[in-house]
Parts: sequence; C-alpha cells; structure tokens
Amino acid sequence: MLVVAWYKECFLGLDLKNSDRIVSTMPVIRHAGEERDRHIQDPASQRLTWNKPPVNVLVIRKIRDESLVEPFKELCRFLVEEKQMMVYVERRVADDATLSKDEAFGSIRNQLCTFREGFDDISDCIDLIICLGGDGTLLYASSLFQGSVPPVMAFHLGSLGFLTPFKFESYKTEVAKVFEGNAAITLRSRLKVKVVKDMLQRTGQQQHEHNGLLPHGHANNEAGKVTLQLQVLNEVVVDRGPSSYLSNVDLYLDGRLITSVQGDGVIVSTPTGSTAYAAAAGASMIHPNVPAIMVTPICPHSLSFRPIVVPAGVELMITLSPDARNTAWVSFDGRKRQEIQHGDCIKITTSCYPVPSICCHDLVYDWFESLAQCLHWNVRKRQERLTDVSDSSDTEN
Repeated sequence: MLVVAWYKECFLGLDLKNSDRIVSTMPVIRHAGEERDRHIQDPASQRLTWNKPPVNVLVIRKIRDESLVEPFKELCRFLVEEKQMMVYVERRVADDATLSKDEAFGSIRNQLCTFREGFDDISDCIDLIICLGGDGTLLYASSLFQGSVPPVMAFHLGSLGFLTPFKFESYKTEVAKVFEGNAAITLRSRLKVKVVKDMLQRTGQQQHEHNGLLPHGHANNEAGKVTLQLQVLNEVVVDRGPSSYLSNVDLYLDGRLITSVQGDGVIVSTPTGSTAYAAAAGASMIHPNVPAIMVTPICPHSLSFRPIVVPAGVELMITLSPDARNTAWVSFDGRKRQEIQHGDCIKITTSCYPVPSICCHDLVYDWFESLAQCLHWNVRKRQERLTDVSDSSDTEN
C-alpha cells in the first residue's frame, strides 16, 4: 500500500515576496510497513510554475562577440513586440555601436530598460533571465543576484555550452513553453563565501590547539573584518599565485582541522563546478542535484591526497598555515581575485539561494547530454564483435 508520507512546496531560496515564480515539488511516497521510512525526493518533480505570467525579463548577452548581435536583436524584438515584456539589458550592451547604427532596431532599443553592474539593483524586479552565450553568461547572471535568483534559461551560443542546453534556432517555441510554466528545473546550489581579514590573533596564529580545534583567536567568531561576501556558482580557488613556493594552507571543517593542503592550491566547488576546474584537477563529476561540496587539491605534494566530497551545509574554512612561506591568492568563479595573508581566512558553506536553471528536456537527460556533447565522456573506439567464435581463446569447443 502506498501512503503519501510527506508533501510540501519547496522554495529553496526563491523569494516569493518579490516574485511570482515558484519551484514546487511533488509528494514523496513511501511503502507502508517497511522497517524504516524512506523519504526519497524524485528529482523529476522539480517544476517551474507561475502564479502570474512573467513581466520583466533580463537578457544577458556575451560581450565582445559580434555573432550574437543578430540573435540578441531577434530575441528582444520577440519579447517586446510579440510578448509585450519589459526587457532589461546592461547599459554597455544597449550602447553597443552596432545597435546604435541600426535604425530598424531603434524603436525596440528605446524600450529597453538598462542597468549597470555594481550601481543598479535589479534583484527585486526580474522574473526570468535569458542568457545568450556560453557558460560564462550563466556564471555572470548568478553574480548579479546575491540573494534569490530568478529562473535562468540559457541558450547555447558560446564555445562550450555545458550549462546552456537550449538551441537558439527554436527560441520562440522554447521561450513560449517557459512562459506557459511547468518546465523542468535544476536547482544548482551555490557557495556562500566570506573573506575575513585579521580574524586570527597574531599572537596565537603560530600554534594550534592540541585537540585539533581552531587556532587561538578563532573562539570569537565576530573577530576580524568581513571584506567580501559572495554567492559562488562554480568554485572557490585558493592557489599560490605568482610565488614559486608551494601553497600551504590549513583546511577546517565545522571548526576542526582536517588537513593541511600543500601543493599548487585547493578547489572548493559545487556539484555544478565539479565538471569545470575540479574535473581538470582529477575530481569526480557530480550531478547538480546531489547536495554536496567538493574539495579538490591542485597538484598536491602528497600523492595520497585525493579529492573528497563533504555534505552540503558544513562550514569549511581555509587559512594560511602558520609556517607557510608565502601568501595565497583566492578567486571566485574566476573573478575578484585577491591576496590572502597570515591572519586572514575564507569561510565557505552552502548557500540557501540556488540558481534555478531551466532544463531543455529534464535534469537527468540534459546533464548526460552535456557530458557526451561537451566533454566527450566515455567516447572511445568501439570494440568489434568476433566474426568467428573459434577466434576466442575462452571457447573450449
């Protein structure tokens, strides 16, 4: 007998106060009479629905790519004239010289709402994001929304396209389907990252507690100054920078020293980022629906230091080792690179604001299709079948 054991609408960071979008999940079912209750969430139940039709659409176009000018104009004309949408674009995109010279596009261009990154806050007024370009456009869209993120529809017009499942040739049909709702969604988890300066007391940073807990000075979590706080979609990379010495940093998990990382650096990534830099450094590739954080060393000095996966929600902290010969450098999705010195620390945990990425087919098919098309996963020359069974050494008769 099947019994409905659990049901709820799971918002997972989508702020419904400021938007009419929701991500809903279907009931989770268990078998009655089992020794233990098994709560299993069906990933295919993640769907995008709308309380009201979307009104404001943010269009992000890959900069410095002239081949995207015509697709951008087509999409904007379709959204403004046929769908009566309010379209937001970056000011530098709207001011592009090619668009300014196009008189036929002038009426559409005058209706576009523009914004500047770092100056204008559009986080509360966007219902849907449409990206034209490669994976970098989705990373950029994520960086614009440090809180709740609108659903993202990404068209493959870039070089790789692992995160961009839609083809632009059928954009009218695909966009219309999304406007109608009930589209499959992949909730791509992000990392909440804080850079804290002078958190370690200089007098106590040269020694560790004998029980393996945090160094002296970490008892006061309010110590130090938070100089940067970001939501990161792919990865946080700590490396040795321009120094010729090995990087030497300490890794803590929920306040306890786990290991020291000696080598070229370390990558802390989301499942989405597992197919990026982490995969190149030897890590496993994880489906974005798996709740986890990956820790991958970069060219470690110890050959036994292998990539590990830790549960989502734990807090990782990275500091310079007391005996490190040089400083370290950190970057976030390849941006905002800065130097980390003795006394500084990087705190990393799972963000409560994921990126809802709209699927072209479904979240399982899209991911394996990307592995096959973009990374050529498990592509090899096929072994030919035997034409004569007597050729086999395993055959006795």
